[in-house]
Amino acid sequence: MVKLAFGSALCAALLFLSPVQAKDTLHRAVIADPAADAANPAGMSAFVIPTDGGAMNAVMYTAAGRGPHPTLLLLHGFPGNEQNLDLAQAARRAGWNVLTLHYRGSWGSPGTFSFGNAAKDAHRALEYLHDPAVVAKYHIDTKYVAVAGHSMGGFMAADTAADDPLVAGLFLIDAWDPSATAQSLSTPAGVAAWKEEVAGDLPPLAGTSYDALTAEITGNTDRFDLGKRVLAYGNRPLLLVGAERGIGAQSRTVAGEAQSAGAAAQFMIWPTDHSFSDKRIALADLLVRWLDQVAPPLP
Repeated sequence: MVKLAFGSALCAALLFLSPVQAKDTLHRAVIADPAADAANPAGMSAFVIPTDGGAMNAVMYTAAGRGPHPTLLLLHGFPGNEQNLDLAQAARRAGWNVLTLHYRGSWGSPGTFSFGNAAKDAHRALEYLHDPAVVAKYHIDTKYVAVAGHSMGGFMAADTAADDPLVAGLFLIDAWDPSATAQSLSTPAGVAAWKEEVAGDLPPLAGTSYDALTAEITGNTDRFDLGKRVLAYGNRPLLLVGAERGIGAQSRTVAGEAQSAGAAAQFMIWPTDHSFSDKRIALADLLVRWLDQVAPPLP
């Protein structure tokens, strides 16, 4: 059965965990490679996941051992310059398979990029992890499938996890709330900031534009409301970690709403930038400790 809450002691540790830790206190999966398993070695597979109107270029990092293995769907942001593959490697060392991908229309994946298509792609990727052939091939333990996402990927992670009651945990890294950006467009400063953001993010994306992306988030703010998707996710393990020099204020608001509704949401904010540039080891440590609570480590 999926755990619905963490132990109180661990919750307290997570809430007040400093992002700077001594090396000897870090999770082993962050600082040391596991013993090699000659019969069932760790590996990596690259493939394409078909989706309506396109496809996703994807990579599965497979954990060592016979399994079955808990599995993490890891979703990057907009456009995905930071792919968080260091987190994928740490999670694999902790015994988890990790599926990463590029949404259709991004970074060479066929199709047209849009926020709506990215959401559909996240849903499709989660379905992929429950396909019987995929489960057998990668030794996936379908009782323990979790979703993590950074920035825009945080919204996509919450969106797909909310719609799948089998998701065992949700981990959001300085998650973006598109509805908050839509609200900010009522001011000249908000418009200028959004234009600058999109201009820098368009090059690796196909078939889209500033006008198209803006119309998506302003035309249906309910659909792209991170808080509502987190509330729909309900009382399952959820951790939001925000960045002071990023968009952590959005996660603070969402976490407060979730906690007020009685959800098992944990929140912290760290003094770093949106990419956690100077807190990568601490972030990996936080993730793998959280994963240990979602699915107990295999002996």
